[in-house]
Amino acid sequence: MDSRALIAVALAAGASACAGQERIAGEPGWKLVWHDEFSGEGPVDECDWVYEQGFVRNQELQWYAPENVRREDGVLLLESRRERRANPNFESGSKDWRRSREFGEFTSGSIKTHGLHEWLYGRFELKARIDTRPGLWPAFWTVGTARPWPGCGELDIMEYFRGTLLANAAWASPKSGAAVWDASTTPLAQLAGDYSDDRDDGIGAWSSRFHVWRMDWDAERTRFFVDGRLLNEVDVARARNDSPDRALPFREPQHVILNLAIGGTAGGDPSATEFPARFEVDWVRVWQRE
Repeated sequence: MDSRALIAVALAAGASACAGQERIAGEPGWKLVWHDEFSGEGPVDECDWVYEQGFVRNQELQWYAPENVRREDGVLLLESRRERRANPNFESGSKDWRRSREFGEFTSGSIKTHGLHEWLYGRFELKARIDTRPGLWPAFWTVGTARPWPGCGELDIMEYFRGTLLANAAWASPKSGAAVWDASTTPLAQLAGDYSDDRDDGIGAWSSRFHVWRMDWDAERTRFFVDGRLLNEVDVARARNDSPDRALPFREPQHVILNLAIGGTAGGDPSATEFPARFEVDWVRVWQRE
């Protein structure tokens, strides 16, 4: 086992020191190595999660704040609110969008396992209910830490915006700072067909339910699913950074991120959406082959 795998195993093993040992049945051949069922009330367990704070990425409209993340009735709530928040990093005339905004007009929540837990390969699962109204951008995804984005690699297990569910992978292109994307887009109307009839497109019914997203990741490929339906499959060997090190980022450990963004470069216009809005997570589970 190489050093990267040893580090990933050690970080994953540390979960047992913080989390309860609830027995959860899985498919034969898979071992549960980490999970959060979000039992109880109040803040998330800081043995497992780190809060993101402030303006973070994609020129999104929200200010991430820890108080927008909580457990309630056994469910994790990432809650977006239409409320003004002063930017303590504001600099008039700054070319950095994170500093050029004097205020954020929305707040929301984002948590990640960075520095606490990461994994090399496995089955990553999420049971959640997402708000699909305009301007909202919920996501369950992973990134590496070996180098800056996009060279670290990004795997989007669940991403939603503007009526579309995405399942993507990204890595570094020859253009500095740019990414190569292997992207799959599925219109929500297509997934909601089982809930539709002559009077209703089924999107409201689909959005009102919890669904299970899954990524199966090994040294050869990553496969993305929702409710058992295959959305995308990525060849790991093809996802090679076009950089001097020619690294394969999806043969390196990754950590998990859960967030609810608003607007930005892809999320759409939230002006007609009534707030608060919620990304509700029943559980997150990581399995590895026995």
